[in-house]
Amino acid sequence: MNYIGSKYSLLDFIDHSIKSVVGADMSQLVFCDLFAGTGIVGRHFKTQVSQVISNDWEYYSYILNRNYIGNHLEIEGKEEYIEKLNQLDGIDNGFIYSQYCLGGGNNRQYFSDENGKKIDAARVAIEEWKNSGEISDDLYYFLLCSLIESADKYANTASVYGALLKTYLKRKQMKFQLVNFLKSLKKSAQKPIVIAPATYQFNSHNHQVYREDANTLIRSISGDILYLDPPYNARQYGANYHLLNTIAEYKVFEPKGKTGLREYNKSDYCSKSVVRDSFERLIADAKFKYIVLSYNNEGLMSIDTIRRIMSKYGRYQVFQKEYSRFRADKAENRNHLADTTTEYLHALIKE
Repeated sequence: MNYIGSKYSLLDFIDHSIKSVVGADMSQLVFCDLFAGTGIVGRHFKTQVSQVISNDWEYYSYILNRNYIGNHLEIEGKEEYIEKLNQLDGIDNGFIYSQYCLGGGNNRQYFSDENGKKIDAARVAIEEWKNSGEISDDLYYFLLCSLIESADKYANTASVYGALLKTYLKRKQMKFQLVNFLKSLKKSAQKPIVIAPATYQFNSHNHQVYREDANTLIRSISGDILYLDPPYNARQYGANYHLLNTIAEYKVFEPKGKTGLREYNKSDYCSKSVVRDSFERLIADAKFKYIVLSYNNEGLMSIDTIRRIMSKYGRYQVFQKEYSRFRADKAENRNHLADTTTEYLHALIKE
């Protein structure tokens, strides 16, 4: 998935920096990814540590991590069920087609009509198999993960579901109108959807996957390495990826406005007025020896604020790397016009 804040391109930097603090051999350590997102960092360390604890409040993220982190043994028959999903005919009365495709009559075009119908058919089938006891929990989350990631690849968006900006000029001032989908189907969205298997890594270790508020969960877990990658700015992930949550939960609701938004949770880490207090409580409550925070130079907290907070609790050091920024829109529409940003990895050995 093309994901805001994805650390895929920074994995080598993160790996090297963490090992320079904790040592190269992590095989006996418990690694916690508390704001997991798509789980790319937890997946990277899954076979290097004794256990991964993964958490994220968004339900689509929980599904991804329940598969990629939680599943660690072979699931019999999973390829056959992927084939069954791809052989399904689309349905005309599903929620995705009726609310998020042009043919549904709501003037939204997140998917082509045929792909929307196919997504509905697959989502209904997966739920029916689960409710009838035909498939296990492990297979259920594998299939849901496969559907969500595949649907994202065929979505008619500019990578996110709540951040595409159209611009227009009025009285010599630039105005912005927030929309979520492109006005016409882009090439990738015109292709018939093919559900690809969300292949996960095998190993012999049991892992834990949660869907809880990070500041609540931290009080009930413990381990060795706590990796933190909270939201950096005011953009709420629940809004940016609302349609993935809609596919994941697949419950009928009344979508709001032109964009079809659902109700979503708002993170304290997206609020400048409370982020510092929330972050310090998290550090204070953490029962982990090593704490590592990913945060860039455009975040709500300054590097000096982070340094002051973390230094209260032990030995602190920081690593940094410049990298190309995530782009979901045109440069002239962005608050930050630079093509690169600086990622800081703040490391604390808690005492």
